[in-house]
Amino acid sequence: MKIALTTDHAGFNDIEELKSFLSELGHEIEYFGPKQLIPGDDYPDYMFPAAKAVASGDCQVGIILGGSGQGEAMAANRVKGVRCAVFYGPHAPITAVDAEGDQVHDEYEILRLTREHNLANVLSLAGRFVSLGEMKRAITVWLDTPLGDVERHLRRIHKLDQDL
Repeated sequence: MKIALTTDHAGFNDIEELKSFLSELGHEIEYFGPKQLIPGDDYPDYMFPAAKAVASGDCQVGIILGGSGQGEAMAANRVKGVRCAVFYGPHAPITAVDAEGDQVHDEYEILRLTREHNLANVLSLAGRFVSLGEMKRAITVWLDTPLGDVERHLRRIHKLDQDL
């Protein structure tokens, strides 16, 4: 799979390790981030090109890093066709996670739901809240989860993708 990968200064220290990790998993990486650490850089400068690569189909998915992951996800989600989810770290759900009432006690379940229910095609990682090991586990779970095909979820995604 071809992955758009990017970061700003907040995720820069982890990016080389993530490039290697993704390559070892057999993925092709297109990197859109800075070549060197620029402490005052602006995350939209890196998030927009990566999101556009996903939206155009040049890359199948994107993985973006930032301090909180929030601004980065907001930037990515401005690109039509991108559905970016934020991951803050492992946490077990406290209530049922699906319409059938199933309780899941997997602390990475939220990542599966972003793919199955929201058809997320970009994952934003909160570099100041998620360890490198948690990032690797999160990426693996997220990439291994197929996009859902349940009608009610597809209907909702269609509404998100409509022009307002």
